[in-house]
Amino acid sequence: MASLPNIDLAERLDRLPVTQLHVMAMLMCGMGMMIDTLEMAFGGVLGTVFSTQSPPVPPVELGLLLSAVFVGAVIGAPLLGWWADRQGRRVALVGVMLWICVASLGAAIADGVGQLTLCRLLGGLALGGYPPIVIAYLTDLLPPQRRASLIFLSLTPALLGPPAAIFMVRWLAPLQPLGLEGWRWGFFVGSACALLSAVSFFALPESPRWLLARGRAAKAEAVLQHFERSAAVLAMPPVSPGAAASGEAPSAANTAPAIPMLWRWLAVVGLFLLSPWATIAFPLLTGAVLAQRGFKLDAALLIFGLSSMGPLMGTLVASTVMDRLDRRLAMATCVVAMLACGTAFNFSTGTAALIVAMGLFNLSVALYVPLLTVYSAELFPTGQRASASAIAWAINRLGGALGPLLLVPTLRGAGPSVMFAVVAVSLLATLAVLAASPPGLERQAVS
Repeated sequence: MASLPNIDLAERLDRLPVTQLHVMAMLMCGMGMMIDTLEMAFGGVLGTVFSTQSPPVPPVELGLLLSAVFVGAVIGAPLLGWWADRQGRRVALVGVMLWICVASLGAAIADGVGQLTLCRLLGGLALGGYPPIVIAYLTDLLPPQRRASLIFLSLTPALLGPPAAIFMVRWLAPLQPLGLEGWRWGFFVGSACALLSAVSFFALPESPRWLLARGRAAKAEAVLQHFERSAAVLAMPPVSPGAAASGEAPSAANTAPAIPMLWRWLAVVGLFLLSPWATIAFPLLTGAVLAQRGFKLDAALLIFGLSSMGPLMGTLVASTVMDRLDRRLAMATCVVAMLACGTAFNFSTGTAALIVAMGLFNLSVALYVPLLTVYSAELFPTGQRASASAIAWAINRLGGALGPLLLVPTLRGAGPSVMFAVVAVSLLATLAVLAASPPGLERQAVS
């Protein structure tokens, strides 16, 4: 049972406006997420490059290379989530970025596909841990009335990562500065940016909610006062009454019955297990699909890159309304859109139609993944939030690792239509799981 002073401190945190300190945390977390997505996007770039070269990398080797980063994430995400719940969100964020820096440098100087696969595996240890930790951190800090909208807004820079990676490699591929392939320069840039991000995270405040959960009330009070002294940027309406995410002592604004833990876990595991087939594997193989259809490297990267820019404006607009929508209904809408756009991409032949179809598909993915991550993070109490989110993310990355191993041979052997049929089945199953999932905690305080 939480003590009354702790409840009071948590309520003070929830009643805060958005301050300059909140904005600083959002900006730094967003820049870190851009580095994470840039590094993850190199999988699609490598898939395109190694599928269009002559001779192309064999399917098994290519599948292992594309899967390696997700295999690393399966191992790294739960370990880093546990670390973030034990040692603090800020310490974990700094460590993750330093690890990405070293792993990316290794990928840039790798000799052959085997060494590159190993470096991607090692990089995945940290790349898989960053998103759940940063979502847990922002869920701890941000006002509940606009939590999802502010998280969406703060992570919008992440949408610049994939097009930046793709167009950087497309630009550098024919130039080969210093005799190095374009994709190697991409990893050099990612390594340098990760180092800068790690240094910037030292300026972040620790989560007061996490400090409370670890019994460090005096430090939590000092950090909260730092937030209270920070200049207000955006006022917040009163916190809405709602269900607490755990069985811990509810605050005055949080008095509805707790959601059974087993129900939460079943829903979260099911949704994260099903999502990567559409949200990771299918976009990852866009370039390979285009290569299978006869597009050359330059044209394939152009379509891949332009379609990856689709989510940017859509996500900015969506961030203004996300806290007004039921979490499950919004996610179901994204799933239906993925089904429709993926089908259109599968049957389109013209360049413009392919760009529009995949751009809208990527927009649906860009809305669905943060929604799912916020939805799951809200369901767990602060002392378990990073660990639970990271375990869910590891399950997601397990699907991401299995996806290329299954879909690359399917694409090469049976063609794009059969490959997308596998993706469509996972999306239909996702709709069924969403219908049976617990309600979300939009505009409600978390424990």
